[in-house]
Amino acid sequence: MSRIGKKPVQVPAGVTATVDGQTVTAKGPKGELKFVVNDEVLVKLDNGEISVCPRDNSKDARSKWGMSRTQIANILTGVKDGFERRLEINGVGYRAAMQGKNLQLSLGFSHEVVYEAPAGITLATPKPTEIVVTGIDKQVVGQVAAEIRKYRGPEPYKGKGVRYAGERIVRKDGKKK
Repeated sequence: MSRIGKKPVQVPAGVTATVDGQTVTAKGPKGELKFVVNDEVLVKLDNGEISVCPRDNSKDARSKWGMSRTQIANILTGVKDGFERRLEINGVGYRAAMQGKNLQLSLGFSHEVVYEAPAGITLATPKPTEIVVTGIDKQVVGQVAAEIRKYRGPEPYKGKGVRYAGERIVRKDGKKK
């Protein structure tokens, strides 16, 4: 029995949700998102709650049950409040700046790295050493943050590079004599 899957998802105030077969659509103040649920999972909408249950007791259906419920909860939260991911930049001369809608990164390379934000994603740099990624789709926000971090991930000796806000970097000792 999935502990996550058995809980119904409450449709928040200000959001309209519809279930059409296996497609769940949510409209809210931030926008509209759709999620197509796997055929092995059954979705029902009643009294402002979306409930998810497996069609049979197979291992495959049970494994997709909790994930489907979480995806539905994420689209409802996304269209109401949106998602945000913060990145920090550490290192001498490492900085970020906005160039129109693109993000310009100085990360110690011989050239500037320019990152174009995909549709539905907003990038901001409140400080030269901080990047804020916002959007309504949690998966896309996380993917964009991971792509930016990938340009220069944090290294274990001095901690230089791009990391998630609050991420703990395990530091290594340097060369010993």
